Amino acid sequence: MVHERMKSTSLSRIEMSNSPDFDRKVEEVLSRGVVEVVNRENLRRRMLCGEKLRVKMGIDPTGPNIHIGRGASIMKLRDFQGLGHQVVLIIGDATALAGDSSDKTSGRERLTLEQVRENERNYLSQIGKILDIRKVEVHHNSEWIRKIDFDTWLQLAGCFTLQQIIERENYAKRIDSGSPVGFHETLYPLLQGWDSVNVRADVEIGGTDQLFNLNAGRKIQERFGQNQQDIVTLMLLTGTDGRKMSTSWGNVILINDQPDEKYGKLMSMPDYLIPVYMECATRIPMERVRRVTKSLKDETGNPMDYKKELAFALVEQYDGREAAEKAQDVFERTVQSKELPETIPFVTISGSLEINRLVQELVRVNLVRSKSEAKRLIEQRGISIGGEVFLPSQTITVPKEGITVRVGKRRYLKFEQNKKGGE
Repeated sequence: MVHERMKSTSLSRIEMSNSPDFDRKVEEVLSRGVVEVVNRENLRRRMLCGEKLRVKMGIDPTGPNIHIGRGASIMKLRDFQGLGHQVVLIIGDATALAGDSSDKTSGRERLTLEQVRENERNYLSQIGKILDIRKVEVHHNSEWIRKIDFDTWLQLAGCFTLQQIIERENYAKRIDSGSPVGFHETLYPLLQGWDSVNVRADVEIGGTDQLFNLNAGRKIQERFGQNQQDIVTLMLLTGTDGRKMSTSWGNVILINDQPDEKYGKLMSMPDYLIPVYMECATRIPMERVRRVTKSLKDETGNPMDYKKELAFALVEQYDGREAAEKAQDVFERTVQSKELPETIPFVTISGSLEINRLVQELVRVNLVRSKSEAKRLIEQRGISIGGEVFLPSQTITVPKEGITVRVGKRRYLKFEQNKKGGE
């Protein structure tokens, strides 16, 4: 095994005695944003006794950016870390190649090792915005997965029957609908469980869609002579439009989004998501979350005020108080007051402005990531010039005083005439 388990140690008794609300803190860790705990009484007892637990979570580098839905799970790790437990973070560079389809209606597209390595390049810097990364035990699961021998594979496979695998809800649905289920997909729970064995996990954290995999870890640990890990499953944070959080739908808030972008995205989400985001994605006190929830239900409060409170807390959490204050100021001036930002990038131009030049400049000043994104925004009527929606067939004459382009809701670019007559 990679990690030789050390004798159980206890948190500082002095630290515990100086924390009269320790019981309350433990209870909040086991309830805030939590759907289910297996085995709750066992885990609660061990935490109250001051046992230092190894709390595991895995993250597969299937893309380069981590959104705040995943960040909410990492926040739970921070809660455990704050009580003195050992966080064990597993970068699933091997499992990412197999592909976890726990929440998918079809198999994942296979990644190459090079794609996985590139995707994970900035993972720790993003995760480090939440966790004290210096105190985190970090592993790549290729450390042990690539060393599995034939006998071990047989033992792992022997933990489950074929019926148990194909009766898994999302597999069963795909089979019933005639969609193929790759045999390699069925190996994923075995590999995730093998992770738990190799790091000797006491606790594993994951979303509700991960319950099958998490329980697989318990079963595999038992097969290999270890105590079964306890499980904490968390609410799945939906996207800002109420649908499943998905980068392809554009309803995600990324840890690396600019502060004003985070703030603005939260301000545009449905009101009913406010309490869920407050509970799962921030650490606004739960008493406050309960009051906001009741106020929204009774229609006695202003949702706009609550969204601003949420947006400020989330930006402060990831980017600091100064960034949160600036993001709030930008929102209040550019959206609430319908003012333009103080600083807008500008481009000089001679003659008229047509789609190809507009697309070229939007990409050049980084208002969009690609020409295809710019063209898609134009087709979706998401770009306006001089306050009017820009259409693909239009040619705009730039007036002497210049003209302002708005991209989406909060991005701006100004075109000015080239007074020298040349570009």
